[in-house]
Amino acid sequence: MWTKRLLLFALLSIPAFVGCTRTTMKHQTALMERAVLFSNPDKAGVKISPDGTKLAYLAPVDGVLNIWYGPLADPGIAMPVTHDTHRGIRAYFWAYTNHHIVYAQDKDGDENWRVYCVDLETGKTKDLTPAEGVRAQIQEVSPKFPNEILVGLNDRNPQLIDIHRVNIITGEKTLVLENDGFAGFLTDDNFAVRMAMRVTPDGGSELLRQTDNGWESFIKIKQKDTLTTSPMGFDKSGKTLYMRDSRDRNTSALSAVNIETGEKKIIAEDPKSDIRMVLRHPTDKTIQAVGSNYLRRNWQFFDLKVAADFDVLRTVADGDVNVISRSLDDKHWIIAFTMDDGPTRYYHYDRGARKPCFLFTNRKSLKGLPLATMHPLIIKSRDGLDMISYLTLPVGTDPDADARPSSLLPMVLLVHGGPWYRDSWGYDPQHQWLANRGYAVLSVNFRGSTGFGKAFVNAGNMEMSGKMHDDLIDAVNWAVDERIADPKRVAIMGASYGGYATLVGLTFTPKVFACGVDIVGPSSMITLLESIPPYWAPAINMFTSRMGDHRTEEGRKFLNKCSPLNYVDKICKPLLIGQGANDPRVKQTEADQIVAAMQARKIPVTYVLYPDEGHGFARPENNMSFNAVTEAFLAEHLGGRYEPIGDDFKDSSLQVPTGKGNVAGLSKALAKMQ
Repeated sequence: MWTKRLLLFALLSIPAFVGCTRTTMKHQTALMERAVLFSNPDKAGVKISPDGTKLAYLAPVDGVLNIWYGPLADPGIAMPVTHDTHRGIRAYFWAYTNHHIVYAQDKDGDENWRVYCVDLETGKTKDLTPAEGVRAQIQEVSPKFPNEILVGLNDRNPQLIDIHRVNIITGEKTLVLENDGFAGFLTDDNFAVRMAMRVTPDGGSELLRQTDNGWESFIKIKQKDTLTTSPMGFDKSGKTLYMRDSRDRNTSALSAVNIETGEKKIIAEDPKSDIRMVLRHPTDKTIQAVGSNYLRRNWQFFDLKVAADFDVLRTVADGDVNVISRSLDDKHWIIAFTMDDGPTRYYHYDRGARKPCFLFTNRKSLKGLPLATMHPLIIKSRDGLDMISYLTLPVGTDPDADARPSSLLPMVLLVHGGPWYRDSWGYDPQHQWLANRGYAVLSVNFRGSTGFGKAFVNAGNMEMSGKMHDDLIDAVNWAVDERIADPKRVAIMGASYGGYATLVGLTFTPKVFACGVDIVGPSSMITLLESIPPYWAPAINMFTSRMGDHRTEEGRKFLNKCSPLNYVDKICKPLLIGQGANDPRVKQTEADQIVAAMQARKIPVTYVLYPDEGHGFARPENNMSFNAVTEAFLAEHLGGRYEPIGDDFKDSSLQVPTGKGNVAGLSKALAKMQ
């Protein structure tokens, strides 16, 4: 039962790198500290200035992510140019002035983003969108207008994003287009609003083009193609529209559509996976390369010089290559090498000299740690679908490197969010953390995941608690049959849709899992859809056509059948819930109502709440504290190792409204916070 206790705090005097376990585990490696895995990165979000002379990146200042910049020739002398002291900055870009950096920030996870501009010469920051409770989003940035940007704002109507032209230096704002019901717009380098998109009643979408007579229909996208077909922008002439396009095919290809005639030409395709990445020359707009990702990333080249560049880059590291930033003349690139068993490695690549120059890694503290290999593999669903999956095993448990341990392991099924998202190969801190604690870790791209063609993603329609969950169960059964997982010690864990899947797992299939960890997961599909953010309203039919329609009696009956809240009495295994109080997508109500229902039935549950978080835990202090609770929780119910909590609650806003006695040592740790 989940009321068992571990003597967690009896070990607080032991150094943090020492762990304990309820059962003896073979092949133990050193216990990696949570702080190493989950604290802020040393550097991230690396970007080169348009003129190729400066470098910017995100790095901590007193433990909070801020923007730093310095000369590309000597990045070691970079200095911070922002001074956030609370939540940190995570999204920014260089303005084409080369002397300004623009960034976005919300308040405690509410996703009402505001846009700010930093003058690198004066050090002053200007709030470009100062209205409270308004969501701002960057619409367009163009080298033709270095002092201006296009910004979308819902200040007039919370449901509709109007387009404004904003001077980043003065803050002057001019209305460009008032939205009268569209879900989004496509603009060009001239800051012209060229196209609009609206969602049709059946969940499909329609692209309309701007003409002298107003908006006219240009491309209609059927519901089955909406998650795999979208516009990507124009060529240099403005006469060709590039699209990710699955119309009349399965996987999403790169297509070029003639604006005048509507004629479509396929440029690149991959029969197994969608085209996701496109390298275009920054000013010429020519297609240089495209990337897809089945098991791992794959590139196709249309520019011989770029192909030769990648030949050079592939000799640098055995990781997936990605061009993450480029100068406007395309002579200088910032390259990121994604590894599965080490930190991301950043390089400056001088294309003229064909010379990659190492800059830094994102986490130097990972050097020398016993990091595990992530194995890409294919698992068959019961009805024959190929599910691309990723398995990580504890170091030392797989001596012949065949992705099969020498003895059965406890396992964590780590379910991705979305659900219209996907897991990919590469360094994953959760995989490394859990594998280091002694667990096999399995991530599965179940039906409904994106990246594998429209047939695969559409197989998840109306199946959120049905065949999508069957896929997860099939993956667990596969791991048991392959003698990877101990069937009595399997946990399910995830955030957003992954949190929902956790609740489904403990209610629909309560005998499969030993315990579950739900992070910002919805408990009722009806209350979820009734409380979506207002700016999602124009796209509501996209959700209802794939999940169920809460606006009809039949739809509500269906959604009720899919809602774990209505099956609370089936829960018989330990459950840990984490929630952000300001979450605009999955509101706190979703956690509150299932906790209340469990309490009414006297079913134990541990509920962890963060008053300064939204859809996920952005502040490292909060992320660390939740992982400390999770680690103790999993150790008790799966028998893995754990690191004593120590100072992991320091500076966290963690609250435990109920169930603090259900996790060993949690009550004592909370008392230390007082």
